[in-house]
Amino acid sequence: MKEISGGVVAAKGFRAAGIRVGVKATALPMDGQAKKDLMLLLSDRRCAAAGMFTTNQVKAAPVYVTKDHIADGACWGVIANSGNANACAPNSKLHALEMCEAAAEETGLEAKDFAVASTGVIGQELNIAPILKGMPTLAGRLSRETQASDDAARSIMTTDTVKKEIAFETEIGGKTVRIGGIAKGSGMIHPNMGTMLSFVTTDCAITPMMLNELVHEVVPRTFNRVTVDGDTSTNDTFLVLANGAAENKLIDWKGPDYETLKEALMAVCTYLARKMAADGEGASRLVTCTVHGAENEAKAERLSRSVVGSSLVKAAMFGADANWGRVLCAMGYSGAQFDPETVDVTFRSQAGEVAVCALGSALDFDEDLAKQVLSQDEVVIDVKLREGEGQATCWGCDLTYDYVKINGDYRS
Repeated sequence: MKEISGGVVAAKGFRAAGIRVGVKATALPMDGQAKKDLMLLLSDRRCAAAGMFTTNQVKAAPVYVTKDHIADGACWGVIANSGNANACAPNSKLHALEMCEAAAEETGLEAKDFAVASTGVIGQELNIAPILKGMPTLAGRLSRETQASDDAARSIMTTDTVKKEIAFETEIGGKTVRIGGIAKGSGMIHPNMGTMLSFVTTDCAITPMMLNELVHEVVPRTFNRVTVDGDTSTNDTFLVLANGAAENKLIDWKGPDYETLKEALMAVCTYLARKMAADGEGASRLVTCTVHGAENEAKAERLSRSVVGSSLVKAAMFGADANWGRVLCAMGYSGAQFDPETVDVTFRSQAGEVAVCALGSALDFDEDLAKQVLSQDEVVIDVKLREGEGQATCWGCDLTYDYVKINGDYRS
């Protein structure tokens, strides 16, 4: 497997586009240009489709519409906007359906052939007029060029500061298979899907049932291990489209080809998940916690998630303060049972590593070195237990002053 360019248009038979239509009139410029806010993704042929969605009881209308449209395991494309979540607002379902209908009209398909997604402010009616007006232009710009994926990725960004896009190439059944994805996510992110939209495309041939199995194996070990602020959004949508253009033998069971595709999807989702965590609202560094030596993977994940989700741990990471006691404290209220006297903690980064705790007790360490280690762009909190072979990694970020600034006036 190797990394390639192209994002969601890397796979054969996919086109994308992204433009600005003015969903949110006050959207700030990005990279010196007006913020793009409407994207379209389209396959040349009918795709197997599978997705996972927010666990929040309050769900945006696009989530319900998309779940309905892919209920038969099929989809042709995705229409999505930023600038407004189309959630808990007047005419929300009507507007979600109108977006699908407009995309269908411009592409010669049916409304049910499209998934739809929105992201932005909750509780305000979606400004549908510019979306409908801009649809012909958007469809006219559909392209297989790498820039098309870039435009699509930027169109779904909200408080994100960097685009999130990746693609890989591998071999399945003697055929070259490509898989790529884009995502948005910065704030309102917590395990069981963060405030994210993520769309993945592949030219692999796979049945809808197997694709659904694949998604439900990969998401819990990637996107569900990200936490920024403890809030779970109303709009979270993860969708995979597989159009079979690679012409590999159809994957219809969990054999070697299934495992190869799973490895590729895992690579795409892990990359995007890490990018979301690193780009947490106001964040200055990615915080990774790996727990190993646990009784099982589930316990390791619960402990790791608790550490990266701790506001006190996150604040310590912002201050580059080796306050390892907060790590043990977060583990202690995670709900997972463990013996504190078996715990070792080490902080690690590109600047080196410093062991701060062994068997649950303090170690003498160089505070200056610890400061250097914790001041890097990514800090790893390595936790070792002595129970078994269970291991899991979760991702978060530090907690900075800017998080409050961003969310104090998000609607403006």
